[in-house]
Amino acid sequence: MLSPDIALSFTGAAILLALAPGPDNLFVLALASTHGRKAGMLVVLGLCTGLIGHTLAVALGLAAVFAASPTAFFVVRLCGVVYLLYLAWQSWCAAAQTPDGVNPYAPGRWALYRRGIVMNLTNPKVTLFFLAFLPQFTSPEHGSLAAQSMTLGGLFMLSTLVVFGAIAWSAGAIGERLRRRPGIQTLLHRLTAVVFVGLAIRLARG
Repeated sequence: MLSPDIALSFTGAAILLALAPGPDNLFVLALASTHGRKAGMLVVLGLCTGLIGHTLAVALGLAAVFAASPTAFFVVRLCGVVYLLYLAWQSWCAAAQTPDGVNPYAPGRWALYRRGIVMNLTNPKVTLFFLAFLPQFTSPEHGSLAAQSMTLGGLFMLSTLVVFGAIAWSAGAIGERLRRRPGIQTLLHRLTAVVFVGLAIRLARG
């Protein structure tokens, strides 16, 4: 069982980390700007769901095995790079919405949610980060280390949901005004594609 002091200090650190510019919040910003608030929130929920996998990896000790295997790290990272480039291509080729505000080529709800999950799970650096970060707030004196890691992972997900949700809401509101003009909407899709390519390059460099 975590003490209130540890839980509070960890939550504060998690919020600061979520606010720091990184691939995940840039991912949310780009998709919310081009597809709206709901789309952004679905991506956020997907990203938070992906964090469950990283938390379980740390709690079960799989992260240590993963960190010791350069091949596994490379394969997962390569999958992430390919996926981001695929999303970049989709964004670049996306059609602008019709005058009535409908874009028949916009991704569906499940597709957006799945994007968040895949984006998170194919970034092996998140697992390594959790492996280094979570144990700093655990102690054998407070009971099961696995249970403590799961609790910390839940707090991290909650912090991410709040911060990324605010980003999605704000970006979606701004994007809604810009998307009323087809030319601007096309530009947003192009910029989103560039963001995805940049994230792919960053992930490839490791």
